[in-house]
Amino acid sequence: MAEPTTSRGNSEGGQSRANAHPPGSANPPLSASGPRPATRDSEAVEANARLTGMTAVLLLALLAAEGLTILRVRTLLTPHVMIGMVLVPVVVLKIGSTTWRFARYYFGDPEYRRKGPPPLLLRLLGPFVVVLTVAVLGTGIVLLFSPTTGRSEWLFLHKVSFVLWFGAMALHVLGHLLDTARLAPRDFYRRTRTQVHGASARQWLIVGAVAVGAILALAVTPKIGPWQAARSGGSPGAAQHGASSTPPSSPLVENTR
Repeated sequence: MAEPTTSRGNSEGGQSRANAHPPGSANPPLSASGPRPATRDSEAVEANARLTGMTAVLLLALLAAEGLTILRVRTLLTPHVMIGMVLVPVVVLKIGSTTWRFARYYFGDPEYRRKGPPPLLLRLLGPFVVVLTVAVLGTGIVLLFSPTTGRSEWLFLHKVSFVLWFGAMALHVLGHLLDTARLAPRDFYRRTRTQVHGASARQWLIVGAVAVGAILALAVTPKIGPWQAARSGGSPGAAQHGASSTPPSSPLVENTR
């Protein structure tokens, strides 16, 4: 007697599940072990994460190159300034992608809420990283265009903001390292590239940011020679050729380290 009852129960259960999700329903049943079907909103979350990851890798490469110029900034001032200008639009793109995620999450977007926020420490650290990054780049640009009389103050602010930024950025990078390594290459692998629409658009955004940065770098390059000349009290050529003869105890060396 138990066997017919079980068969009838299974049949009724299957019928009720079929009625709950008829063929062609907009919300098909989900398998308990299977992934949730991708939607346009969930793709948008993944697309934002991929863009953020790619931008982060590019930033790390540019910052590493910028760090090498700091070791001999007097003789490498031109690449130091040029890389700094390339960084500007890339940083803007990175801030834009992370701010978008921040806004969508705190305004209650269901998909961003489902993805969840970063760990608390990284959420608290994020605004400091943004402010300090803007401070480092901003003081460097102002320093390049400021009158000679005010450059020592801007140079001091540039150095202080860099020291604070370096500490905050180190923690930020370590906290996001695994996610960045996982997300950044997905638009370049054939298997994962087609999983989320817009891979080419995201890659062109990166290329466009670098292109704008290169234009900015070329635009400010003519300012570097006069800036060095003003600091050394001579012509641009004298500032470049006389750098190696400047004694280590001179104010120029102390102010540019």
